[in-house]
Parts: sequence; C-alpha cells; structure tokens
Amino acid sequence: MLKRKNKRKLEKYDLFANILVILFAVLSVFPLYWLITSSFKTSASVVKMPPDWFPETFHIQNYIDVFNNQPALKWAMNSFTVAFTTTVVLIMVSSLAAYGFSKLQFKGKNIIFIIFISSLMVPKEVMIVPLFRVVQDLGMVNSIHGMIWPNVATAFGVFLLKGFFDNIPDSLRESARIDGAGELRTFFKIMLPIVKPGIGALFILNFVEIWNDYLWQLVIGQTEDSKTLMVGVATLMQDLNPNFAYKMAGATVAAIPMLVIFIFFQRYFTRGIIIGADKG
Repeated sequence: MLKRKNKRKLEKYDLFANILVILFAVLSVFPLYWLITSSFKTSASVVKMPPDWFPETFHIQNYIDVFNNQPALKWAMNSFTVAFTTTVVLIMVSSLAAYGFSKLQFKGKNIIFIIFISSLMVPKEVMIVPLFRVVQDLGMVNSIHGMIWPNVATAFGVFLLKGFFDNIPDSLRESARIDGAGELRTFFKIMLPIVKPGIGALFILNFVEIWNDYLWQLVIGQTEDSKTLMVGVATLMQDLNPNFAYKMAGATVAAIPMLVIFIFFQRYFTRGIIIGADKG
C-alpha cells in the first residue's frame, strides 16, 4: 500500500511538472508566434485592441515591400557571411587552442590560460573605441572584414572546448602516437570527432551572438551596402509614421536564419549541454 501511495504521489508530481513545463514552453514560444503572425497583418491590425490572435487575411505584401523597398537580401547575405565565417574561423582557432591547453605541456600553460580566460570579464563595450581605431587604421571600416576578425579574438570558445578535451582519456592520444600519428593527425582524426557535441553547441551559441551583434555592426557598417540585417531592420524603426506590420516582416526575416541553424544543430547542442552538465 505504501508503495502505491508513493507511486501515486510521484505521478501527481510528474503531471504537475509536465503542465508547468508546457506552460513555460508556450510562454516562451508566444513572442515568436506573435512576431510571425503580425508580419502577415496590416499595420492597424497589429495595434488593434483587443488584438487579433490570428490574421484574418494574410498580407504577403509586407515581405514583398521589405525586399523591394530595402536591400534586405544584401543585408541578409552580409549577416550570414559575417556570422558563418566568424563562427567557422572561431571554431578552428578555439579548437586548436583548447587542445593545446588541454593535452600539450609547455611552460606557463596555466598562467597563460588564466590570463586568456580573464579577458572574458572585460565587456566588449569597454574596448569598442580602441578596437574601432585599430580597425579604422587597417582600412576595414564599412567592410565585413571589420565585423569578422575582431569577433574571432575571443576566449569563450577556448574555455568551452577545453572542458570537452579534458574529458578525453590521454590513452587515446598515446595510442595514436604509438601508431605513428603526428600531433595534427591525432587532433583532426581522433580528438576533433569526439568533441563534435561541444563544437555544435559552440556553433549555435556563437552564430546567434554574432547574428545579433547590433552595436559593433552598427559602428563598422556605416554605408547602405555594408549594413547587416540587424542594423538594416533597426533603421526601419525610425519612421515618424511607422508601419508596424512592415517592421514585423523585417524582424521575422532576421529571425528565420537563427531558427534554421538551431534546428540543424539542435542534436549537437543538446548533447553538448548534457555532456557539459555531466562533467560539472
């Protein structure tokens, strides 16, 4: 009898927990739902009270106007180029550095790593003026190069991936050395495939961060052709007589690539988070 009572209590707790999780999931998804549905409404319908929870008629013209009246396609290509290139280069650099700090032995390794990680405590806004001067002296203002390379110089990827490399037994590396594999071959053929969950998690986190990096992209991209989608969509908000549905369509266009990236890398992201939690 006692076991049955305990089982019933657990079932009640599980039911309550599931209802709570579903409720928070709905609340989390609702802003995205409202954004997408509002992009198909008229401007008057967006601000209508009480609101229309679902569009009475779908106005595709909002999306047509975004691409016809603004160089939205150019902005989207700039954003994707900056986010994708930065993330790929960052993963290459961070994985090599993380492997070195985790598996190689050299003088002052711990001190260098501490100094390296300490840079994470410095906000990017503090460095934005001297960083802009450096980029300006290098002639990379109004260029996607000025948006890419400063964002590669961050220690977050090294910090994240080092934990995954630390979890790999040293015996694998020693076995590869015995079989005649060099350091680079050991890294690319053995170590890198094992840390794919961490790379997937880093890809999503960094891609979303760079895609949403409004301030730095606003400072560097000052011409119409060098703007990214986030900066370009923000300029739509400056009208004195705003068309809210038009702006919602622009914001939806900016959000779609992040959703696609997350869907494709969700499996690696989830595994990376789970492995990181197990190690912690």
